[in-house]
Amino acid sequence: MSETDPPAPAPLSDHISQNIEGVVALQRREWDATSASQRRFERVSRFVGRPAYLTGVLLFTVAWMAFNLGCARFGLTPFDPPPFQWLEMLVSFVALVTTTVVLIAQNRQTRFEQQRAHLDLQVNLLTEQKVTKVIHLLEELRRDLPMVKDRHDPQAAGMQERADTAQLASALDQVGLTSGSEERRLPSRED
Repeated sequence: MSETDPPAPAPLSDHISQNIEGVVALQRREWDATSASQRRFERVSRFVGRPAYLTGVLLFTVAWMAFNLGCARFGLTPFDPPPFQWLEMLVSFVALVTTTVVLIAQNRQTRFEQQRAHLDLQVNLLTEQKVTKVIHLLEELRRDLPMVKDRHDPQAAGMQERADTAQLASALDQVGLTSGSEERRLPSRED
Protein backbone atom coordinates (compact mmCIF):
# COMPACT_ATOMS: atom_id res chain seq x y z
CA MET A 1 0.00 0.00 0.00
CA SER A 2 1.45 3.39 -0.96
CA GLU A 3 1.25 6.58 1.07
CA THR A 4 -1.47 8.03 -1.18
CA ASP A 5 -3.83 5.07 -0.85
CA PRO A 6 -6.60 5.63 1.68
CA PRO A 7 -6.60 3.24 4.62
CA ALA A 8 -8.84 0.21 4.25
CA PRO A 9 -12.13 0.66 6.08
CA ALA A 10 -12.53 -1.25 9.29
CA PRO A 11 -14.72 -4.34 8.90
CA LEU A 12 -18.30 -3.90 10.05
CA SER A 13 -19.70 -5.93 12.89
CA ASP A 14 -21.92 -8.87 12.00
CA HIS A 15 -25.17 -7.25 13.10
CA ILE A 16 -24.47 -4.09 11.06
CA SER A 17 -23.62 -6.19 8.01
CA GLN A 18 -26.85 -8.16 8.49
CA ASN A 19 -28.85 -4.93 8.71
CA ILE A 20 -27.28 -3.62 5.51
CA GLU A 21 -27.95 -6.92 3.76
CA GLY A 22 -31.57 -6.78 4.94
CA VAL A 23 -32.05 -3.28 3.54
CA VAL A 24 -30.42 -4.27 0.24
CA ALA A 25 -32.64 -7.36 0.05
CA LEU A 26 -35.73 -5.22 0.68
CA GLN A 27 -34.76 -2.80 -2.10
CA ARG A 28 -33.87 -5.64 -4.47
CA ARG A 29 -37.23 -7.34 -3.79
CA GLU A 30 -39.04 -4.05 -4.50
CA TRP A 31 -37.05 -3.54 -7.72
CA ASP A 32 -37.70 -7.14 -8.84
CA ALA A 33 -41.43 -6.63 -8.28
CA THR A 34 -41.37 -3.53 -10.51
CA SER A 35 -42.62 -4.12 -14.05
CA ALA A 36 -40.42 -3.36 -17.06
CA SER A 37 -42.71 -0.52 -18.14
CA GLN A 38 -42.54 1.02 -14.66
CA ARG A 39 -38.73 0.83 -14.80
CA ARG A 40 -38.76 2.65 -18.15
CA PHE A 41 -41.02 5.34 -16.70
CA GLU A 42 -38.63 5.77 -13.79
CA ARG A 43 -35.61 6.08 -16.11
CA VAL A 44 -37.45 8.72 -18.14
CA SER A 45 -38.53 10.45 -14.93
CA ARG A 46 -34.92 10.57 -13.69
CA PHE A 47 -33.85 12.04 -17.04
CA VAL A 48 -36.65 14.62 -16.97
CA GLY A 49 -35.66 15.62 -13.43
CA ARG A 50 -32.18 16.71 -14.49
CA PRO A 51 -31.15 20.27 -15.32
CA ALA A 52 -29.94 19.06 -18.74
CA TYR A 53 -33.54 18.28 -19.72
CA LEU A 54 -34.69 21.82 -18.92
CA THR A 55 -31.68 23.24 -20.73
CA GLY A 56 -32.45 21.05 -23.75
CA VAL A 57 -36.10 22.14 -23.85
CA LEU A 58 -35.13 25.80 -23.56
CA LEU A 59 -32.47 25.51 -26.28
CA PHE A 60 -34.88 23.69 -28.57
CA THR A 61 -37.54 26.39 -28.02
CA VAL A 62 -35.07 29.23 -28.66
CA ALA A 63 -33.72 27.47 -31.78
CA TRP A 64 -37.25 26.92 -33.11
CA MET A 65 -38.19 30.55 -32.60
CA ALA A 66 -34.86 31.83 -33.99
CA PHE A 67 -35.15 29.66 -37.10
CA ASN A 68 -38.71 30.78 -37.80
CA LEU A 69 -37.89 34.44 -37.16
CA GLY A 70 -34.71 34.19 -39.24
CA CYS A 71 -36.49 32.65 -42.23
CA ALA A 72 -38.15 35.98 -43.04
CA ARG A 73 -34.75 37.72 -43.16
CA PHE A 74 -33.46 35.25 -45.75
CA GLY A 75 -36.63 35.31 -47.86
CA LEU A 76 -37.78 31.85 -46.77
CA THR A 77 -41.26 30.98 -45.60
CA PRO A 78 -41.23 30.01 -41.90
CA PHE A 79 -42.99 26.71 -41.14
CA ASP A 80 -44.29 28.12 -37.83
CA PRO A 81 -44.56 31.91 -37.97
CA PRO A 82 -45.25 33.95 -34.82
CA PRO A 83 -47.18 33.36 -32.53
CA PHE A 84 -45.64 29.87 -32.98
CA GLN A 85 -48.78 27.74 -32.76
CA TRP A 86 -46.96 24.51 -33.65
CA LEU A 87 -44.34 25.20 -31.00
CA GLU A 88 -47.07 25.89 -28.46
CA MET A 89 -48.77 22.58 -29.25
CA LEU A 90 -45.47 20.69 -29.12
CA VAL A 91 -44.46 22.23 -25.79
CA SER A 92 -47.93 21.52 -24.36
CA PHE A 93 -47.69 17.90 -25.48
CA VAL A 94 -44.19 17.53 -23.99
CA ALA A 95 -45.42 19.11 -20.74
CA LEU A 96 -48.35 16.67 -20.59
CA VAL A 97 -46.13 13.64 -21.18
CA THR A 98 -43.48 14.89 -18.74
CA THR A 99 -46.04 15.51 -16.00
CA THR A 100 -47.65 12.11 -16.50
CA VAL A 101 -44.31 10.26 -16.41
CA VAL A 102 -43.24 12.09 -13.26
CA LEU A 103 -46.58 11.38 -11.53
CA ILE A 104 -46.40 7.68 -12.41
CA ALA A 105 -42.89 7.44 -10.96
CA GLN A 106 -43.91 9.42 -7.87
CA ASN A 107 -46.89 7.12 -7.23
CA ARG A 108 -44.59 4.08 -7.08
CA GLN A 109 -42.14 5.92 -4.86
CA THR A 110 -45.01 6.95 -2.58
CA ARG A 111 -46.17 3.33 -2.28
CA PHE A 112 -42.61 2.25 -1.49
CA GLU A 113 -42.24 5.00 1.14
CA GLN A 114 -45.57 3.98 2.71
CA GLN A 115 -44.32 0.38 2.94
CA ARG A 116 -41.11 1.61 4.56
CA ALA A 117 -43.03 3.78 7.01
CA HIS A 118 -45.20 0.77 7.92
CA LEU A 119 -42.06 -1.36 8.37
CA ASP A 120 -40.53 1.39 10.53
CA LEU A 121 -43.66 1.48 12.65
CA GLN A 122 -43.61 -2.30 13.10
CA VAL A 123 -39.93 -2.28 14.07
CA ASN A 124 -40.48 0.64 16.46
CA LEU A 125 -43.41 -1.13 18.12
CA LEU A 126 -41.37 -4.32 18.45
CA THR A 127 -38.49 -2.33 19.94
CA GLU A 128 -40.86 -0.65 22.37
CA GLN A 129 -42.16 -4.06 23.46
CA LYS A 130 -38.63 -5.35 23.97
CA VAL A 131 -37.59 -2.29 25.98
CA THR A 132 -40.72 -2.62 28.12
CA LYS A 133 -39.85 -6.28 28.79
CA VAL A 134 -36.26 -5.34 29.72
CA ILE A 135 -37.55 -2.72 32.17
CA HIS A 136 -39.89 -5.34 33.67
CA LEU A 137 -37.00 -7.75 34.09
CA LEU A 138 -34.74 -5.09 35.62
CA GLU A 139 -37.42 -4.04 38.07
CA GLU A 140 -38.04 -7.68 38.99
CA LEU A 141 -34.33 -8.20 39.47
CA ARG A 142 -34.09 -5.05 41.61
CA ARG A 143 -36.94 -6.27 43.84
CA ASP A 144 -35.39 -9.74 44.20
CA LEU A 145 -31.86 -8.64 45.09
CA PRO A 146 -31.46 -8.60 48.89
CA MET A 147 -28.72 -5.96 48.84
CA VAL A 148 -30.82 -3.43 46.87
CA LYS A 149 -33.33 -1.41 48.81
CA ASP A 150 -36.79 -1.92 47.36
CA ARG A 151 -38.41 1.38 46.51
CA HIS A 152 -41.16 2.60 44.24
CA ASP A 153 -39.90 4.33 41.09
CA PRO A 154 -42.85 6.05 39.36
CA GLN A 155 -40.81 6.73 36.22
CA ALA A 156 -39.81 3.05 35.89
CA ALA A 157 -43.40 2.05 36.61
CA GLY A 158 -44.60 4.33 33.82
CA MET A 159 -42.03 2.93 31.40
CA GLN A 160 -43.24 -0.60 32.08
CA GLU A 161 -46.55 0.23 30.43
CA ARG A 162 -46.78 -0.47 26.73
CA ALA A 163 -47.51 2.47 24.48
CA ASP A 164 -51.08 2.62 23.20
CA THR A 165 -50.72 3.59 19.54
CA ALA A 166 -54.38 4.60 19.21
CA GLN A 167 -54.05 6.90 22.22
CA LEU A 168 -50.83 8.39 20.80
CA ALA A 169 -52.46 9.00 17.42
CA SER A 170 -55.44 10.64 19.12
CA ALA A 171 -53.14 12.92 21.14
CA LEU A 172 -51.26 13.93 17.98
CA ASP A 173 -54.59 14.67 16.26
CA GLN A 174 -55.71 16.82 19.18
CA VAL A 175 -52.65 19.07 19.01
CA GLY A 176 -52.84 19.23 15.20
CA LEU A 177 -49.58 17.48 14.38
CA THR A 178 -51.22 15.01 11.99
CA SER A 179 -53.50 17.45 10.21
CA GLY A 180 -52.57 18.91 6.86
CA SER A 181 -53.56 22.42 7.81
CA GLU A 182 -51.00 25.17 8.15
CA GLU A 183 -52.53 26.38 11.39
CA ARG A 184 -51.59 23.82 13.97
CA ARG A 185 -52.60 24.15 17.55
CA LEU A 186 -49.60 23.40 19.67
CA PRO A 187 -50.09 22.82 23.37
CA SER A 188 -49.35 25.85 25.50
CA ARG A 189 -47.70 25.69 28.88
CA GLU A 190 -51.12 26.09 30.51
CA ASP A 191 -52.51 22.90 28.83
